[in-house]
Amino acid sequence: MPIKIPSSLPAFDVLQREGVMVMAEDAAQHQDIRPLQIALLNLMPMKIATETQFARLIGAGPLQIELTLISMSKHRTRNTSAEHMESFYTKFSDIKDRKFDGLIITGAPIELLDFETVTYWNELTEVFDWTRDHVHSTLGVCWGAQAMMNYLYGVPKHELPAKRFGCFEHRAVQPASPYLNGFADGLVMPVSRWTEARAEDLIDLPQITTLLESNGSGLGLLHDEAQNALYMFDHLEYDIETLKLEYDRDVAKGDPINVPANYYPDDDPSQPPMNRWRAHGHLLYGNWITEIYRTSPFDLDAIGS
Repeated sequence: MPIKIPSSLPAFDVLQREGVMVMAEDAAQHQDIRPLQIALLNLMPMKIATETQFARLIGAGPLQIELTLISMSKHRTRNTSAEHMESFYTKFSDIKDRKFDGLIITGAPIELLDFETVTYWNELTEVFDWTRDHVHSTLGVCWGAQAMMNYLYGVPKHELPAKRFGCFEHRAVQPASPYLNGFADGLVMPVSRWTEARAEDLIDLPQITTLLESNGSGLGLLHDEAQNALYMFDHLEYDIETLKLEYDRDVAKGDPINVPANYYPDDDPSQPPMNRWRAHGHLLYGNWITEIYRTSPFDLDAIGS
């Protein structure tokens, strides 16, 4: 089954060209099934690229997905048109009474700010509280994962001496986890962040289990049994050129930036990069959707009860 998104959303044509099954509203109305209700709280500045990346992964499986794009109620983005936001996004304040099978909270390029100084922090903490009885399963990504863990458990984020940037080898710590079904023992994941969560800060949190970790980049993926949440600190959703675009942008601005590690052949930026994480990206998000389908109640109103 496909992912249901508006036919005018830029991701629709992109995913259709890639062979991902997408469905417009009129076609979805003819199917007598309940699609999984998945929401994407998109905190990234380049909204269209991010929504396409996540839609590609959650729409690749056999289940029908209805994707709702959410924005912070009072925060205005400077990198995506107001027309796009008004056409495709719903403010959090307008969906607070709805329930969802799954919610993805993206990262945001504000890692070096204290959490409490982020302009939408108060509303974001409201989102975290709201997930307890309105969302069956939550997936926080990069800064979104750090923010959720900080609010729920007081887990700090630690500033790194330099940006951790590139493709890093990870190992499956809990290969029997349903979220790692089909994973190899080792895999490569793109990393792009200035901060990290550390294993020593989780010692008093037995409900949180490490699923993926790396000698080079630290914690990669955690499972929070108490919140029915995943915390992903890296970026299996990235396109092949995402790290390249970040690198080229910083070089053009004259900002200090290292060549992304293990990304270009022979670490040579003149060579085209290779995508070595695509398969595991589809596996992870497919496994997450499968677990939601297996455990979420058929009656949406029963979520949180």
